[in-house]
Amino acid sequence: MTTPALSIAGLCKSYAGVPALRGARLELFSSEVHALMGENGAGKSTLIKTLAGAVAADAGEIAVDGQALALQTPSQSHHAGFRFIHQELSVIPHLSVAENLFLGRPYPQRFGLLAHWPELNRRARAALSALSIDHIDPSLKMARLATGDQMLVKIAAAFLGDDGAPARIYVMDEPTAALTDSESERLFAIIARLKARGCAVLYVSHRMDEVMRIADRVTVMRDGETVSTAAIADVTKADIIEWMTGRTLAEAFPQRLASPLPETLLDIHGLSGAGVDTVDLSIRRGEILGIAGLSGAGQNELLKLLIGAEPITAGEIRLDGRKLGRGDPARRWQEGFAYVPRERRREGLVAGASIGQNTILPHLKALARAGIFRKRKLEQSRAAELGKRVRLKAAGIDQPVRQLSGGNQQKVVFARAMLASPKMLLLDEPSRGVDVGAKFDIHTLLRELSAAGAGILLASTDLPELIGMTDRIAIMRAGRIAEIVETAGLDQAQLLALIFGDGNLDAQPRTVGA
Repeated sequence: MTTPALSIAGLCKSYAGVPALRGARLELFSSEVHALMGENGAGKSTLIKTLAGAVAADAGEIAVDGQALALQTPSQSHHAGFRFIHQELSVIPHLSVAENLFLGRPYPQRFGLLAHWPELNRRARAALSALSIDHIDPSLKMARLATGDQMLVKIAAAFLGDDGAPARIYVMDEPTAALTDSESERLFAIIARLKARGCAVLYVSHRMDEVMRIADRVTVMRDGETVSTAAIADVTKADIIEWMTGRTLAEAFPQRLASPLPETLLDIHGLSGAGVDTVDLSIRRGEILGIAGLSGAGQNELLKLLIGAEPITAGEIRLDGRKLGRGDPARRWQEGFAYVPRERRREGLVAGASIGQNTILPHLKALARAGIFRKRKLEQSRAAELGKRVRLKAAGIDQPVRQLSGGNQQKVVFARAMLASPKMLLLDEPSRGVDVGAKFDIHTLLRELSAAGAGILLASTDLPELIGMTDRIAIMRAGRIAEIVETAGLDQAQLLALIFGDGNLDAQPRTVGA
């Protein structure tokens, strides 16, 4: 029988007495793409950290080509042939693309003393071109790149020369979360080349269609244990969802609890700012309004203008009939807005702080006596209460946020947004990188908030989410609202045609008033 390229047996790990892995097992073979799936908190991230040498397992064995290894450091993992592409970007924004690409590697030198910057840029350009990434200038600062381009740079870094440690096993953790469809296709072509070269790929994703398309086998984890392993050809999406959740979960969105009320809650007239040009938009009380568009169409920028993170150059905002000033984020939260950003770790969380501290962060003044003296017990009780409401999986509210899985980190961001019962909730890719179970929990919360009368503005590139959760969808192009359509009767093909501005598809929905 063929020896696995990677074998994991009986892997166990606990944090503060709470088990994260309970005897996890997995076999990965050469020339195989093996999907690893499970809800957030199932143990996938901890398993990856043990393979990376970032976390030491309490028990169990990891073997490469049949040889047991003690992976205690990232260096040991690298020399064992592992390469990692992580969902959450870890870049140094003030350094150039070339410098980020070669982090941890010796830079070419001039006269053995000084960095040879032209040569470094040349090597970086060659590394990017090898993956057909020709539109990124290696001399640019990473901070100037869009999120998807930053991810492409990190992917390219994983494919650099081996430095005496040949790459055998690639571990990809939600690599397409920040990529466009065309960028994802480029990654899939790279994976196919790796497979043809005899490499093994462990592919972690919540995107069922991707897994069914590119994986040869799938392993599902639940509560730190390996539940099942099967060939992709032998399973359905429904099988995988049931293994992940322990229950039958239809691929449907929670039903609306109440219809939107007729009165206008949020009214925007002529709003302009960075990336946004003369936007007119109104949202009814209890309505969920989607925002769709190509990358860079202005969705993210519109939400940042509304929350006060970017300056408004023209136009006005009215909430509940009251005209709002040109406030900052703190003032917007006090006025009744709440915001869930696209990049939860970079824009939404203080990783070293606790769950409780992150939850109450924008509400310190509101929870304080006379707006000055903090009420610690009240803060803790409210954070704990909201943790239960969002079904947070954690050891307690004092646990550092950095120890949580991505989906549970997202639930902390949602708990913060819900604390003050917002009038208007602004969401930017709220279910990005979140598994089917956590996604259903989040969508259920949105239904509850809208039924209570909150307005919700939901920007998403997930077409089923937009169609399944919203009442209307605003299509943005070049910073403007191009059209607004009713969601009822809309399908994905029609929505995609609207996003691309293609008027040739039959049965396109009629544009309705803003």
